[in-house]
Amino acid sequence: MEPNLVETVGTIEAGAAARVVADPIQRLEANIARVVRGKREAIRFATVCVLARGHVLIEDVPGVGKTTLSQALARSLGLSFQRIQFTSDLLPSDIIGVSIFNQKTQAFEFVPGPLFANVVLADEINRATPKTQSALLEAMSERRVSVERKRFALPEPFIVLATQNPLEYQGTFPLPESQLDRFMMSLSLGYPPRADERELLLSGGVEKTLDELQPALPRETLLELQERVGRVRVAEKLAEYILSLAEATRRGGEFQLGVSTRGAQSLFRAAQALALCEGRGFVIPDDVQRLAVPVLSHRVQVKRGAGDLESTRKAIERVLAATPVPL
Repeated sequence: MEPNLVETVGTIEAGAAARVVADPIQRLEANIARVVRGKREAIRFATVCVLARGHVLIEDVPGVGKTTLSQALARSLGLSFQRIQFTSDLLPSDIIGVSIFNQKTQAFEFVPGPLFANVVLADEINRATPKTQSALLEAMSERRVSVERKRFALPEPFIVLATQNPLEYQGTFPLPESQLDRFMMSLSLGYPPRADERELLLSGGVEKTLDELQPALPRETLLELQERVGRVRVAEKLAEYILSLAEATRRGGEFQLGVSTRGAQSLFRAAQALALCEGRGFVIPDDVQRLAVPVLSHRVQVKRGAGDLESTRKAIERVLAATPVPL
Protein backbone atom coordinates (compact mmCIF):
# COMPACT_ATOMS: atom_id res chain seq x y z
CA MET A 1 0.00 0.00 0.00
CA GLU A 2 1.33 3.43 -0.93
CA PRO A 3 1.98 5.95 1.89
CA ASN A 4 -0.54 8.78 2.24
CA LEU A 5 0.80 11.35 -0.24
CA VAL A 6 -1.03 14.28 1.33
CA GLU A 7 0.69 13.71 4.67
CA THR A 8 4.07 13.19 2.98
CA VAL A 9 3.75 16.39 0.95
CA GLY A 10 2.88 18.36 4.06
CA THR A 11 6.13 17.45 5.81
CA ILE A 12 8.74 18.25 3.18
CA GLU A 13 9.60 21.13 0.92
CA ALA A 14 7.63 21.72 -2.29
CA GLY A 15 10.38 20.75 -4.72
CA ALA A 16 11.20 17.51 -2.94
CA ALA A 17 7.47 16.82 -2.53
CA ALA A 18 6.95 16.90 -6.28
CA ARG A 19 9.75 14.37 -6.74
CA VAL A 20 8.21 12.08 -4.13
CA VAL A 21 4.87 12.30 -5.95
CA ALA A 22 6.60 11.46 -9.27
CA ASP A 23 7.97 8.14 -7.96
CA PRO A 24 4.68 6.19 -8.00
CA ILE A 25 3.86 7.71 -11.41
CA GLN A 26 7.13 6.38 -12.82
CA ARG A 27 6.40 2.93 -11.38
CA LEU A 28 2.99 3.03 -13.06
CA GLU A 29 4.51 3.90 -16.45
CA ALA A 30 7.22 1.24 -16.10
CA ASN A 31 4.54 -1.35 -15.37
CA ILE A 32 2.57 -0.41 -18.49
CA ALA A 33 5.78 -0.42 -20.57
CA ARG A 34 6.22 -4.12 -19.80
CA VAL A 35 3.47 -4.89 -22.32
CA VAL A 36 3.32 -1.72 -24.45
CA ARG A 37 6.79 -1.80 -26.00
CA GLY A 38 8.57 1.22 -27.45
CA LYS A 39 5.75 3.67 -26.69
CA ARG A 40 7.10 5.67 -23.75
CA GLU A 41 5.74 8.99 -25.04
CA ALA A 42 2.25 7.57 -25.62
CA ILE A 43 2.31 6.01 -22.14
CA ARG A 44 3.35 9.34 -20.62
CA PHE A 45 0.55 11.20 -22.43
CA ALA A 46 -2.03 8.59 -21.38
CA THR A 47 -0.82 8.94 -17.77
CA VAL A 48 -1.13 12.72 -18.03
CA CYS A 49 -4.75 12.33 -19.18
CA VAL A 50 -5.56 10.04 -16.28
CA LEU A 51 -4.04 12.44 -13.73
CA ALA A 52 -5.81 15.43 -15.33
CA ARG A 53 -9.14 13.54 -15.32
CA GLY A 54 -9.32 13.64 -19.12
CA HIS A 55 -10.23 11.24 -21.91
CA VAL A 56 -8.09 9.97 -24.81
CA LEU A 57 -8.88 9.56 -28.51
CA ILE A 58 -6.51 7.17 -30.28
CA GLU A 59 -6.57 7.35 -34.07
CA ASP A 60 -4.42 4.68 -35.67
CA VAL A 61 -4.39 1.55 -37.80
CA PRO A 62 -5.46 -1.79 -36.27
CA GLY A 63 -3.00 -3.98 -34.42
CA VAL A 64 -0.60 -1.40 -32.97
CA GLY A 65 -1.56 -1.80 -29.30
CA LYS A 66 -4.58 0.43 -28.66
CA THR A 67 -6.51 -2.24 -26.74
CA THR A 68 -3.35 -3.45 -25.00
CA LEU A 69 -2.59 0.06 -23.76
CA SER A 70 -6.12 0.41 -22.35
CA GLN A 71 -6.02 -2.96 -20.59
CA ALA A 72 -2.51 -2.40 -19.23
CA LEU A 73 -3.56 0.99 -17.86
CA ALA A 74 -6.59 -0.46 -16.10
CA ARG A 75 -4.64 -3.42 -14.66
CA SER A 76 -1.74 -1.23 -13.52
CA LEU A 77 -4.20 0.98 -11.62
CA GLY A 78 -6.21 -1.93 -10.23
CA LEU A 79 -9.36 -0.54 -11.86
CA SER A 80 -12.32 -2.18 -13.56
CA PHE A 81 -12.13 -2.36 -17.36
CA GLN A 82 -14.76 -2.74 -20.07
CA ARG A 83 -14.34 -2.87 -23.85
CA ILE A 84 -17.29 -1.75 -25.99
CA GLN A 85 -17.20 -2.57 -29.71
CA PHE A 86 -19.12 0.25 -31.39
CA THR A 87 -21.25 -0.75 -34.39
CA SER A 88 -23.99 0.93 -36.40
CA ASP A 89 -26.72 -1.04 -34.61
CA LEU A 90 -25.44 -0.30 -31.08
CA LEU A 91 -28.10 1.42 -28.97
CA PRO A 92 -27.58 3.85 -26.06
CA SER A 93 -29.12 1.29 -23.68
CA ASP A 94 -26.50 -1.24 -24.78
CA ILE A 95 -23.75 0.86 -23.18
CA ILE A 96 -25.62 2.72 -20.41
CA GLY A 97 -27.88 -0.03 -19.10
CA VAL A 98 -31.61 -0.70 -18.84
CA SER A 99 -34.39 -0.68 -16.27
CA ILE A 100 -35.93 -4.13 -15.72
CA PHE A 101 -39.14 -4.85 -13.83
CA ASN A 102 -38.53 -6.96 -10.75
CA GLN A 103 -41.60 -9.09 -10.04
CA LYS A 104 -40.54 -9.74 -6.43
CA THR A 105 -40.29 -6.07 -5.50
CA GLN A 106 -42.90 -4.93 -8.04
CA ALA A 107 -40.58 -2.12 -9.09
CA PHE A 108 -38.21 -1.25 -11.90
CA GLU A 109 -34.52 -1.78 -11.15
CA PHE A 110 -31.67 -0.26 -13.10
CA VAL A 111 -29.10 -2.74 -14.45
CA PRO A 112 -25.88 -0.86 -15.25
CA GLY A 113 -24.25 -1.37 -18.64
CA PRO A 114 -20.55 -1.66 -19.55
CA LEU A 115 -20.14 2.11 -19.27
CA PHE A 116 -20.11 1.71 -15.48
CA ALA A 117 -16.41 0.87 -15.30
CA ASN A 118 -13.34 2.91 -14.35
CA VAL A 119 -11.59 2.47 -17.70
CA VAL A 120 -13.79 2.15 -20.79
CA LEU A 121 -12.38 1.31 -24.21
CA ALA A 122 -14.77 2.62 -26.89
CA ASP A 123 -13.46 0.68 -29.88
CA GLU A 124 -14.15 2.19 -33.33
CA ILE A 125 -16.32 4.87 -31.83
CA ASN A 126 -17.05 6.47 -35.20
CA ARG A 127 -19.00 3.38 -36.31
CA ALA A 128 -21.82 4.15 -33.86
CA THR A 129 -24.77 6.37 -34.77
CA PRO A 130 -24.92 9.97 -33.47
CA LYS A 131 -27.62 8.90 -30.99
CA THR A 132 -25.30 6.42 -29.31
CA GLN A 133 -22.36 8.82 -29.53
CA SER A 134 -24.40 11.47 -27.68
CA ALA A 135 -25.04 9.03 -24.82
CA LEU A 136 -21.29 8.62 -24.41
CA LEU A 137 -20.88 12.41 -24.65
CA GLU A 138 -22.97 12.98 -21.52
CA ALA A 139 -20.99 10.37 -19.62
CA MET A 140 -17.66 11.93 -20.64
CA SER A 141 -18.59 15.51 -19.80
CA GLU A 142 -20.72 15.06 -16.67
CA ARG A 143 -19.45 11.67 -15.40
CA ARG A 144 -23.04 10.57 -14.97
CA VAL A 145 -25.80 9.22 -17.18
CA SER A 146 -29.57 9.78 -17.42
CA VAL A 147 -31.99 6.87 -17.63
CA GLU A 148 -35.76 7.44 -17.50
CA ARG A 149 -35.47 10.83 -15.77
CA LYS A 150 -33.03 9.47 -13.20
CA ARG A 151 -29.32 10.26 -13.04
CA PHE A 152 -26.68 7.74 -12.07
CA ALA A 153 -23.11 8.68 -11.16
CA LEU A 154 -20.28 6.81 -12.84
CA PRO A 155 -17.45 5.31 -10.75
CA GLU A 156 -14.40 7.42 -9.95
CA PRO A 157 -11.97 7.61 -11.54
CA PHE A 158 -13.65 7.42 -14.95
CA ILE A 159 -11.53 7.37 -18.11
CA VAL A 160 -12.65 6.80 -21.71
CA LEU A 161 -10.11 5.65 -24.29
CA ALA A 162 -11.77 5.78 -27.70
CA THR A 163 -10.28 4.46 -30.94
CA GLN A 164 -11.05 5.11 -34.57
CA ASN A 165 -9.38 3.95 -37.76
CA PRO A 166 -8.26 6.84 -39.98
CA LEU A 167 -8.26 4.64 -43.11
CA GLU A 168 -11.90 3.55 -42.97
CA TYR A 169 -14.61 5.98 -44.04
CA GLN A 170 -17.43 3.74 -45.29
CA GLY A 171 -20.08 2.94 -42.73
CA THR A 172 -18.78 5.50 -40.24
CA PHE A 173 -20.33 8.52 -38.55
CA PRO A 174 -17.64 11.17 -38.02
CA LEU A 175 -17.51 12.49 -34.47
CA PRO A 176 -19.03 15.99 -34.18
CA GLU A 177 -16.85 18.88 -33.01
CA SER A 178 -18.70 18.98 -29.67
CA GLN A 179 -17.66 15.39 -28.89
CA LEU A 180 -14.10 15.74 -30.19
CA ASP A 181 -13.73 18.69 -27.84
CA ARG A 182 -14.53 16.42 -24.87
CA PHE A 183 -11.34 14.42 -25.42
CA MET A 184 -8.33 15.91 -23.67
CA MET A 185 -5.83 14.39 -26.13
CA SER A 186 -5.68 12.75 -29.52
CA LEU A 187 -2.85 10.24 -29.83
CA SER A 188 -1.35 8.11 -32.57
CA LEU A 189 0.63 5.09 -31.37
CA GLY A 190 2.29 4.18 -34.66
CA TYR A 191 4.40 1.08 -35.21
CA PRO A 192 6.98 0.13 -32.55
CA PRO A 193 10.72 0.54 -33.20
CA ARG A 194 12.28 -2.39 -35.08
CA ALA A 195 14.20 -3.67 -32.04
CA ASP A 196 11.07 -3.71 -29.87
CA GLU A 197 9.02 -5.36 -32.61
CA ARG A 198 11.70 -8.05 -33.06
CA GLU A 199 11.71 -8.72 -29.32
CA LEU A 200 7.93 -8.93 -29.43
CA LEU A 201 8.05 -11.51 -32.22
CA LEU A 202 10.69 -13.67 -30.52
CA SER A 203 8.93 -13.59 -27.14
CA GLY A 204 5.65 -14.80 -28.60
CA GLY A 205 3.61 -11.72 -27.67
CA VAL A 206 2.59 -10.01 -24.44
CA GLU A 207 -0.71 -11.77 -23.68
CA LYS A 208 0.70 -13.78 -20.77
CA THR A 209 2.51 -10.75 -19.32
CA LEU A 210 -0.69 -8.72 -19.60
CA ASP A 211 -2.74 -11.39 -17.79
CA GLU A 212 -0.18 -11.47 -14.97
CA LEU A 213 0.20 -7.68 -14.70
CA GLN A 214 -0.20 -6.52 -11.10
CA PRO A 215 -1.44 -3.09 -9.92
CA ALA A 216 1.38 -0.57 -9.53
CA LEU A 217 -0.68 2.34 -8.20
CA PRO A 218 -3.63 1.94 -5.80
CA ARG A 219 -6.89 3.73 -6.55
CA GLU A 220 -6.60 5.86 -3.39
CA THR A 221 -3.16 7.11 -4.42
CA LEU A 222 -4.43 7.91 -7.92
CA LEU A 223 -7.24 10.03 -6.51
CA GLU A 224 -4.73 11.88 -4.32
CA LEU A 225 -2.51 12.52 -7.35
CA GLN A 226 -5.48 13.87 -9.31
CA GLU A 227 -6.13 16.33 -6.51
CA ARG A 228 -2.44 17.25 -6.43
CA VAL A 229 -2.46 18.23 -10.13
CA GLY A 230 -4.61 21.29 -9.44
CA ARG A 231 -1.99 22.61 -6.98
CA VAL A 232 0.85 22.66 -9.51
CA ARG A 233 1.84 26.30 -10.01
CA VAL A 234 1.40 27.96 -13.42
CA ALA A 235 3.00 31.39 -13.88
CA GLU A 236 0.81 34.15 -15.32
CA LYS A 237 3.13 34.43 -18.33
CA LEU A 238 2.55 30.77 -19.16
CA ALA A 239 -1.22 31.23 -18.88
CA GLU A 240 -0.90 34.12 -21.34
CA TYR A 241 1.19 31.87 -23.61
CA ILE A 242 -1.57 29.23 -23.65
CA LEU A 243 -4.12 31.92 -24.51
CA SER A 244 -1.88 33.23 -27.30
CA LEU A 245 -1.71 29.75 -28.83
CA ALA A 246 -5.49 29.41 -28.69
CA GLU A 247 -6.12 32.91 -30.09
CA ALA A 248 -3.74 32.25 -33.00
CA THR A 249 -6.14 29.55 -34.22
CA ARG A 250 -9.18 31.84 -33.91
CA ARG A 251 -8.00 34.68 -36.13
CA GLY A 252 -8.86 32.91 -39.36
CA GLY A 253 -5.79 32.38 -41.50
CA GLU A 254 -5.52 28.68 -42.28
CA PHE A 255 -8.04 27.71 -39.57
CA GLN A 256 -11.74 27.34 -40.19
CA LEU A 257 -12.46 26.37 -36.57
CA GLY A 258 -10.19 27.47 -33.72
CA VAL A 259 -9.45 26.14 -30.26
CA SER A 260 -12.32 26.47 -27.79
CA THR A 261 -12.10 27.76 -24.24
CA ARG A 262 -12.38 24.15 -23.08
CA GLY A 263 -9.37 23.36 -25.24
CA ALA A 264 -7.28 26.07 -23.57
CA GLN A 265 -8.38 24.78 -20.16
CA SER A 266 -7.40 21.23 -21.16
CA LEU A 267 -3.93 22.38 -22.21
CA PHE A 268 -3.56 24.25 -18.90
CA ARG A 269 -4.50 21.23 -16.79
CA ALA A 270 -2.53 18.78 -18.92
CA ALA A 271 0.57 20.94 -18.46
CA GLN A 272 0.05 20.79 -14.69
CA ALA A 273 -0.21 16.99 -14.83
CA LEU A 274 2.91 16.69 -17.02
CA ALA A 275 4.90 18.85 -14.60
CA LEU A 276 3.83 16.53 -11.77
CA CYS A 277 4.94 13.50 -13.80
CA GLU A 278 8.31 15.16 -14.35
CA GLY A 279 8.76 15.72 -10.60
CA ARG A 280 8.13 19.46 -10.59
CA GLY A 281 5.67 21.60 -8.67
CA PHE A 282 5.55 24.21 -11.43
CA VAL A 283 4.94 24.30 -15.19
CA ILE A 284 7.61 25.37 -17.69
CA PRO A 285 7.16 26.42 -21.37
CA ASP A 286 8.47 23.03 -22.57
CA ASP A 287 5.45 21.36 -20.94
CA VAL A 288 3.02 23.49 -22.95
CA GLN A 289 4.95 23.02 -26.20
CA ARG A 290 5.20 19.25 -25.74
CA LEU A 291 1.45 18.95 -25.16
CA ALA A 292 0.08 21.51 -27.63
CA VAL A 293 -0.16 19.14 -30.61
CA PRO A 294 -1.88 16.17 -28.88
CA VAL A 295 -4.21 18.46 -26.89
CA LEU A 296 -5.20 20.96 -29.59
CA SER A 297 -4.92 19.26 -33.00
CA HIS A 298 -8.26 17.40 -32.90
CA ARG A 299 -10.13 20.55 -31.84
CA VAL A 300 -9.36 22.63 -34.94
CA GLN A 301 -10.30 22.49 -38.61
CA VAL A 302 -8.14 23.78 -41.43
CA LYS A 303 -9.49 25.51 -44.54
CA ARG A 304 -7.23 23.71 -46.99
CA GLY A 305 -5.72 20.25 -47.21
CA ALA A 306 -7.12 16.84 -46.46
CA GLY A 307 -8.68 17.94 -43.18
CA ASP A 308 -7.32 14.85 -41.44
CA LEU A 309 -5.57 14.74 -38.09
CA GLU A 310 -2.11 14.88 -39.65
CA SER A 311 -2.96 18.19 -41.40
CA THR A 312 -4.22 19.78 -38.19
CA ARG A 313 -1.15 18.56 -36.27
CA LYS A 314 1.14 20.28 -38.75
CA ALA A 315 -1.00 23.44 -38.50
CA ILE A 316 -0.63 23.47 -34.70
CA GLU A 317 3.13 22.95 -35.09
CA ARG A 318 3.25 26.07 -37.29
CA VAL A 319 1.33 28.01 -34.63
CA LEU A 320 3.86 26.87 -32.02
CA ALA A 321 6.75 28.00 -34.21
CA ALA A 322 5.19 31.43 -34.79
CA THR A 323 4.16 32.19 -31.19
CA PRO A 324 6.82 33.82 -28.97
CA VAL A 325 7.77 31.74 -25.94
CA PRO A 326 7.74 33.57 -22.58
CA LEU A 327 11.10 33.88 -20.86
